[in-house]
Amino acid sequence: MTILVLTPVLVALAASAAAVTAGWRRWTASLTVLAALTILGCGVALGFGYGSEEHLALGGLLRVDALSVTMLIVIGVVGTLTTWASIGYIDAELDHGHTDPRGARTYGALTPAFLAAMVVAVSANNIGVTWVAIEATTVVTAFLVGHRRTRTALEATWKYVVICSVGIAVAFLGTVLLYFAARHAGAPEAHALDLDVLLAHAGDLDPDVTRLAGGLLLIGYGAKVGLAPFHTWLADAHSQAPAPVSALMSGVLLSVAFSVLLRIKPIVDESVGTGFLRAGLVITGLLTVAIAALMLTVTTDLKRMLAYSSMENMGLIAIAAAAGTTLAIAALLLHVLAHGIGKSVLFLAGGQMQAAHGSTAMADITGVLGRSRLIGTSFAIGMIVLLGLPPFAMFASEVSIAGALADAGLAVVLGVAMLLIAVAFAALVGRSARLLLGTPDGAAPAIAVPATIAGALLAGILASVALGVTAGPLTDLFTTAAEQLGAS
Repeated sequence: MTILVLTPVLVALAASAAAVTAGWRRWTASLTVLAALTILGCGVALGFGYGSEEHLALGGLLRVDALSVTMLIVIGVVGTLTTWASIGYIDAELDHGHTDPRGARTYGALTPAFLAAMVVAVSANNIGVTWVAIEATTVVTAFLVGHRRTRTALEATWKYVVICSVGIAVAFLGTVLLYFAARHAGAPEAHALDLDVLLAHAGDLDPDVTRLAGGLLLIGYGAKVGLAPFHTWLADAHSQAPAPVSALMSGVLLSVAFSVLLRIKPIVDESVGTGFLRAGLVITGLLTVAIAALMLTVTTDLKRMLAYSSMENMGLIAIAAAAGTTLAIAALLLHVLAHGIGKSVLFLAGGQMQAAHGSTAMADITGVLGRSRLIGTSFAIGMIVLLGLPPFAMFASEVSIAGALADAGLAVVLGVAMLLIAVAFAALVGRSARLLLGTPDGAAPAIAVPATIAGALLAGILASVALGVTAGPLTDLFTTAAEQLGAS
């Protein structure tokens, strides 16, 4: 079991070292794809082999349970799609002079390091180690966001670094306070931040200290998730990052950060009651959905539109977590996986539109469906997934979240959320229709699609269809994760 958790990290770090040593080569880039596939394979193997019990490894440093397995699968699926597409993307960037061998080497080295950091974040049993891993993702992705080294890319990078660093510093304060409370509750010094130890002592934690710690952790990790009020980095960073990096950040990094809040919630709930974090998640979730919906009505940039859509979905996930029932958490996890795959398809297709037009302004991009069947169809299917229409999985997840909110006595919250989601829905449909079906300019450029990007798009579409038709054994995994998190 330990080897199945350690292998993805070691393979990803080996791929990073190979890129540092040999630079950007097809074989070094392929090693990164292999690392992502290894994460997926190990996640699937753990999902089928670990049973329904929680397991600790490496003296309690690693935790294997249904949530960590779920997140490994999400990282593996999205990571495979994006690293596969990265091969053609960076080759095209080199051919068109948008980057140089040094930039390609940096990209090749940091992408697998990014994957390794996320694996550690979701597998660690100690929330101090988790904090370090989340901070590592900030450092790594900062250089990826600024890949093109343009003025706007550098501005977005600094905004991302400053806001997320403030957020992670707030989370650090919350972690310190939780350690303080655990030590005074009798937890051993060396293991006071271990999740199993914190859960065992949760009933003895000082409520006032734990309440303050929980609030700080919600604010801190919420900044990394893109929840209001520290959401302002998200649209800038996603709009400037390379398309595969935007897909990784939107499709999985935000969810990895939110998984930390799912880990912390049972501890805080046991100490201070369920009302405290429920109120915080509802307020931040609704505010995030509201801001995203309003911004979607006015944005004119393709990648910013997709970024605001990610905000909307993270807000909905926060609201689902507030409900805290088994149905809500299981639906939340299905939503995370479906959103990750669908958003990867959208960002990868959008990246080719950007490459063809030299712009992400939607006024410059129109009639895509008639100009490139692959890109147009991929974007259309990705948007249908994102809009939560049947038969895709986000339809099932959103219906289940709605039912869970009603059952949890949050009918008013559900009503407000549905109204805001309807606004976002209308905005996304209107802008996507013009982009896909509008009359193209006579001088509109051809939209080239490298083979690896085409393969990743087709794989993403097939994965979305398969997940929509049946979640299969994943349903049991999601339900087990909800039960292990103390959902009622």
